[in-house]
Amino acid sequence: MECRPLGFLIGLPFAFISLLLSLVGVIIWLIGSVLSCLCPCCICCAGVANLAVTMVEIPFKVIRWFIDLIPC
Repeated sequence: MECRPLGFLIGLPFAFISLLLSLVGVIIWLIGSVLSCLCPCCICCAGVANLAVTMVEIPFKVIRWFIDLIPC
């Protein structure tokens, strides 16, 4: 991995926004997990939980994307 501090600094505001989205994803994941445990016939809750896990990974993907865009 190369040193790209400018890409990191430019990506911080977008990473913050995506961090907020990931917090929403954690809440959705918790609700989906509880619902799928209470009623296993609700298979859609598992899909919602998987979507929430993807939302939790967004901040890492955004900051990596910005770091890769900026050349040294």
